[in-house]
Amino acid sequence: MCGICGFVSQQEITTAEEEVVRVINHSLRHRGPDGTGEYCNEHIAMAMCRLSIIDLEGGWQPIYNEDRSLVLIANGEIYNYIELRRTLQAKGHHFSTTTDCEVILHLYEENGADCVQDLRGMFAFALWDENSHRLMLARDRMGEKPMYLYERAEALIFASELRTILQSALIPFELDPTAVDLYFHYQYVPEPLTPITGLRKLEAGHFLLIEVEPWRVTDHCYWAMEDAPPIEGDPVELIRNELETIASLVIRADVPVGIALSGGLDSSAIASLAVSKYPDTMHAFSVGYPGNPPHDERDDARALARHLRMPFHEIELHTEDLVDLFPELVYWSDDPIADIAGYGYYAVMKLAHEHNVPVILQGQGGDELFWGYPWVRQAVDESVQKSASWEKKWRGITTYLSLCKPENLSRQAFRTWASSWAGLRPGWQRFQRHQTAPYEQMAFYDLSPGYSYFSTQAHKIYDSMFTEKLQSQAASLFTFPHPWHNIDVRITNLISSTFLRENGIAQADRLSMASSVELRLPLVDHRLIELVIGLRKNHSDHQLQPKTWLKTALKDIVPDWVINKPKRGFEPPARDWYNAIFARYDHTLSNGFLVDSGVINPDYFRVPTDTKLASKGELELRYKAVVLEAWCRKLDSLHH
Repeated sequence: MCGICGFVSQQEITTAEEEVVRVINHSLRHRGPDGTGEYCNEHIAMAMCRLSIIDLEGGWQPIYNEDRSLVLIANGEIYNYIELRRTLQAKGHHFSTTTDCEVILHLYEENGADCVQDLRGMFAFALWDENSHRLMLARDRMGEKPMYLYERAEALIFASELRTILQSALIPFELDPTAVDLYFHYQYVPEPLTPITGLRKLEAGHFLLIEVEPWRVTDHCYWAMEDAPPIEGDPVELIRNELETIASLVIRADVPVGIALSGGLDSSAIASLAVSKYPDTMHAFSVGYPGNPPHDERDDARALARHLRMPFHEIELHTEDLVDLFPELVYWSDDPIADIAGYGYYAVMKLAHEHNVPVILQGQGGDELFWGYPWVRQAVDESVQKSASWEKKWRGITTYLSLCKPENLSRQAFRTWASSWAGLRPGWQRFQRHQTAPYEQMAFYDLSPGYSYFSTQAHKIYDSMFTEKLQSQAASLFTFPHPWHNIDVRITNLISSTFLRENGIAQADRLSMASSVELRLPLVDHRLIELVIGLRKNHSDHQLQPKTWLKTALKDIVPDWVINKPKRGFEPPARDWYNAIFARYDHTLSNGFLVDSGVINPDYFRVPTDTKLASKGELELRYKAVVLEAWCRKLDSLHH
């Protein structure tokens, strides 16, 4: 695990540009505190900082091939490196280290840029080919490892984190209006954009080839979730077998491996699979809240740890500590991400670091892959219904309307039934929503309270001049030409490439690396995802109970009391946290960076929010604004 950065140019690299790369690399030291390395020649300067996980003594970078014509710096872990190494050695390749990333070089010798096809794991790497004067930048399929890019005239800068590029002082700190609008709708900026004009992300499942002479930059997509071929077979048996394989791969390390344990199904599944294969004692880490409120899952996590004979470590999250830490938490998130749960990620990784466990497994991805979120299943149903009924116009309303009886004979049940027009009202509202939205817009993020509420308030929040700069609609991310095939697969891809990648994975990577901890996410393994998507193309499962395939596949190793427990997820005392953060930082919105930059109307935020009465959408909107303001202030100060 590392931080990587570099500068490539058609012109000869200057001493000043080499120094810029060193400055960027120094600001990445939290990602790799164990040492640094660099490579410079006429056209490229690149550097890295290392967190030693595999081959602690010999795995230093840059890594070279046999004749030193290829140079590699890499961030991440190649989980199947042992198998790849054996194959490559049988073909005559000689290795100088036992580190996992060296296989990339020899695969490139064999297959060129197609080397990425054989890699299983998480990675972002830069590979310089001296013979062809070509740089290859690549990112893993699910976007676990980051790569930021800034292009200028016949030159390109890359780095593992956004703010480190800004610290180079080569880029103006100018907000991108379209990215800011996407942020307010989604609570993060979907790739490939960032909030900074001209600074973008290399998309997941892509590689970039930069030819120096003549200068040419080409972007290639090498993997897409929806391209997975259909698969026949027993989903339960196939998924279980793949999970067993994954569990054997992700525990490969020459340092201690632990797990972030929430007490929910996903992390419990990973713990149950991994602990039996791990050759040493695996430690569990968890967070909770003062007073052990109902949403505190420490008791469940502790019980599973005891069941698996894992040492258990916990930390309580206090509101006052979050408020004090808030600006730094926003800073370490790198991208602006308005997820109130971020403090939990940060705290559990810091706890692992304090116990000298530099690799942590986590259960992210299970909800997105196996229908853990009710609104995502609803998006599938609504998109199917919209696709079938749109062309019928008003005649299609019959597919939306259905009568129902009161749940019981109580007065309250009768009132609820009557207010729903005997069950007709929800269907009528859905029909209106589908008919007023564009024909090619699927039901998706518009079902989220934060997205839908902001859509009604945007004209009040934005400065009028800022509104005129907006180039596209936020719903363009889930707008596709008809016909819509495999809608359940499309929705799985959408939730994975938006919320999972940019909110969950990005936040988890940055807030784990802030404590120099490597995070591994077994449930976003691309082979598992291809399997589930392939099965889904032949066996639709979104109308089954949530996570049916996963639960059934694991029922013999995960206790029944975990399998059958209602989903809660990570639910901090959100309203208390919002209230405390607003009390401390609300004043920054009326005269801060966003006002000075002409983004927001200061009058909108002068009226305090009553957190006890406010809707979820209202709270999320105000929190988005406070986070973005704090992010802009912090990064603008670095830039100067």
